[in-house]
Formats: sequence, C-alpha cells, structure tokens
Amino acid sequence: MRVAIVGAGVAGLSSAKVLKQFGFDVTVYDRTPDVGGVWSVTRRYPGVTTQNNKGTYAFSDFPMPRDYPEWPTGEQVQKYLAGYADRFGLHPYLRLGTEVTSATQDEGTGNWTVTTREVETGRIDEQQYDRLVIANGIFCDPFIPPYPGAEEYEKAGGRLCAASDFNHLDDAEGRNVLVVGYGKSACDVAEALSEVAASTTVVAREVTWKMPRKLGNVLNYKYILLTRLSEGLFEHIEQRGFGRFLVGRGRFLRDGLLGTVQRVAQRQLLLDRVGLVPEGSFERIVRHAVSLATEQFYEKVLDGTIGVRRGAVISALHEKDGKPVAELSDGEVVPADVVVCATGFRQHVPFLGEEMQDRLTDADGNFELYRQILPLDVPNLYFVGYGSSLFSPLSAEAAALWTANHLLGGTELPSLERRRAFVRTRLKWMVERSEGKPARGTNIIPFSLRQIDEVLDEIDANVGPATRMMQWFLPARPASYRRTTRILLRRHGINGSR
Repeated sequence: MRVAIVGAGVAGLSSAKVLKQFGFDVTVYDRTPDVGGVWSVTRRYPGVTTQNNKGTYAFSDFPMPRDYPEWPTGEQVQKYLAGYADRFGLHPYLRLGTEVTSATQDEGTGNWTVTTREVETGRIDEQQYDRLVIANGIFCDPFIPPYPGAEEYEKAGGRLCAASDFNHLDDAEGRNVLVVGYGKSACDVAEALSEVAASTTVVAREVTWKMPRKLGNVLNYKYILLTRLSEGLFEHIEQRGFGRFLVGRGRFLRDGLLGTVQRVAQRQLLLDRVGLVPEGSFERIVRHAVSLATEQFYEKVLDGTIGVRRGAVISALHEKDGKPVAELSDGEVVPADVVVCATGFRQHVPFLGEEMQDRLTDADGNFELYRQILPLDVPNLYFVGYGSSLFSPLSAEAAALWTANHLLGGTELPSLERRRAFVRTRLKWMVERSEGKPARGTNIIPFSLRQIDEVLDEIDANVGPATRMMQWFLPARPASYRRTTRILLRRHGINGSR
C-alpha cells in the first residue's frame, strides 16, 4: 500500500517511521529544505526554545541527547529530528523542497492523486497513492493581520513579517521593533531582539498567565503541568477517577493548589511591579494554550529595555516624515522600522479543494476528526498531529500507531453515527472550554495525556496501570511508551526490525 505523507515535522516523521515499520511504502513531502516543520531553519526566529523540557519533548524510542540543555533551542530540536530521520532510515523516503500543490481523490477507487512542485526548479510531478496522511501541523501558515496602510508603510522602508519569517537577529540591529502578541513566541522574539534593537515594544491586546520554568526558582514546571495531576485539576467532559474528586468534593484542594501557583508565579515574574497581572485566575492559563515565561523578559520590562502596550492593537501602519510608523488603538503614533507578528496561525489544508475541505469541517470551520485523526466523511485519509498537545512527539506517535492499526484492519470503530455524535459533542465542549478559541477543533490542552490514553486504549496498546499511576505525580516519560509499538507489531505478525 502506497501512502503519501504531507509534512516532515514531528508528526510527519513519526508517521513515516511507524508506517514504514508496519510495512507500508511511504513518501514524505515538505516544502522546506530540511526536516523539522516549525523547527526548520526557514521558520526559526531568534530566541526560540521548546516549551517542554527535553525529557518530555521526545519520541518514545529516541530520547533527546544528554548534552542538550533542559530547554533545547530551535536549532537543537531540528538536529534532534534530523537525527531521528537518520536513526530510522527515513531519508530515502523524504522529498524535501517539494511542495504539495494539490491532492485529489478518485471517488470510485478512493485513491489519491498528489501533485507536487519542486521549490528550486519548479518541476511538476504527479503520483498516485492508496492513502494520504496530512501531517502539516496545527501551526500551518502564520497569520499577519491585514493592517490598513501596510503598502505605504513598506514603501517607507518598514518591514512587516511573521515571527517565523524573522530568522536573523542582525536584521533588528539599531531599529525600532514592535512585536505583536503575548504568547511564548512573542515574548521569546521580543527578548532576543531587544539585545540589538534601538527599541523593543510588545503590543499585547490581551495579557495572559505564564508559568515560570522553575516555580519559586526551585520546582521545575514539569512537575506541575506535565503530570496527570495537572490534568485532573481541570474538568474533563468525561471526568473519571481521582480527577472527578478534585473537581467535585475535593475542589478545595484543587483551588488551593492553583491559588498557590498563581501567587508564586505572580511574585516571581514581577507581574505586580510591571503592571502585567492578567485578568481572571491562574486557571485561565489552559483556556487557550499553556505558555511558558521567557527568561529575562519581565526583568527587561522592569528596567525599560522592553516596553509593553497592554490592551492595545495596531490600528494602522503608514509613513510619517519619510519614516515607517505604527498607529496604535489609543491614537499614539510610534516609530516602527520592524513589525513582527506573533499572532497565531491559519490552520488549513491548502492543497485540498474547497469541496473536500467543506467535508472535513463543520459550519464554523472546525475540523471534525474522530480521535483527532479520522475524518467522518472522507475515506482513505488520516490526520496526524492535529491536537495541541503538551507532549507533541508522543501524541503524534500515538496517532501514527492508531493509523497503522486502522490501515491493517485492526481498529474496531463505533458506527459512523456514534463517531459523528462523539466528535460534535467534543467540539462543543472544546469551544466552551477554550472561550471560543478551539484552534479549528485542535485545542486539546490541558488534556494531553488523556488524549493519548483514548487513542492507545482504542487499539489496546496503552501503558499499564502502574505507569499511569506514576504519571499522576511525575512527568510522563516518553520511553514508557516504547512497548506500544512492539505490542502492535507482534499482534500483526510483523518483524519490527524494518
């Protein structure tokens, strides 16, 4: 069976490795010249690091190098993923620098015609595949707001770009920089650029809670947010076990723990002193996405190296006295040689036709995917990596194993009607829980381990009760999941050496 995989980041490489192990003929396409996806050299902005520590941001059978720091840089993560491709012999199956321009399905056979274009040469190719795996990630294309006056601004010498397109620190030297956004990427790039920029200002429409790398400069945040206990503090639509107690009769314990974390983080990050205490309680940290605090960011806000315009947005860009400027929503006009937008991503599948995309999404544009993997109404198509997990490599690996098992006929699914009801109920809950920011149906945080459970339980390949019990108090170790692949290989009578 020939399988095309779109994307050579965490999800695409994991899919290729797993499906190759199970005997499928795979081809991986990516428009960038290297593996890595968001970690590609073409998308790395200054100051980017992992949100996870290296022990949890890893595949089950390929740990991060021991000499890596606790929070690896973007360059180190890319090298790690290139090493993963080396270790499992994936390079012969990679078609890098090759963009998928269209993928169409034959209604009769269900097979896929994949049309590609080589980025350097423009050469067009067309191949036939039995199955298609979409692994282009939930951070697909960066979103840049359509600011009025942008053309005039750029003619005056201003630069407007996404954070992932700002790849060289020297480009900010001696310039007035505005960074739009307040997520991890916004704070990371602002802190890095402030080292060389004439001025650095963060324009933040909303100020959200952050988690220090080490709470109280002692406790690694992995013991707080990367355990089952942390997931149990928040109410799941199908709450169970000790988690049901924590959001019920034991709610006082939950509230006390979250309140303590809030007070320590607020004091440690100097939020009172810099006027950046968010609205609402610390519980809101998981409403949209968990965000790790950038080292030295708040210290630089305190000493004036970085300015933060809280509650503001850019209302227009234009030229004033021959120089590029930005007009803020409060009416102030500020110098802005560079505007870096860390304003999120468009999550879409541009190589699929409009009719096909309509079949994949609901009326609000949210992807309707069973287990974040299987479309309801399109056969022979799978999505891997379509969940905003705190354990991205492990989550992608679980989805790849589920896909391999389904391709081999080993997954007994509920009826289509039940799958449809399940997906729509989960989507409704996701919208409510994320305060209307479901990331097009991919926002599963904070329930990363719960999502992995559900995927692996359905193929009867999850870790045992003892491991899950340990994960209540210790960060989940990806290596604990190595046996899941071996279980499925044995079940299907496949030699795992290939």
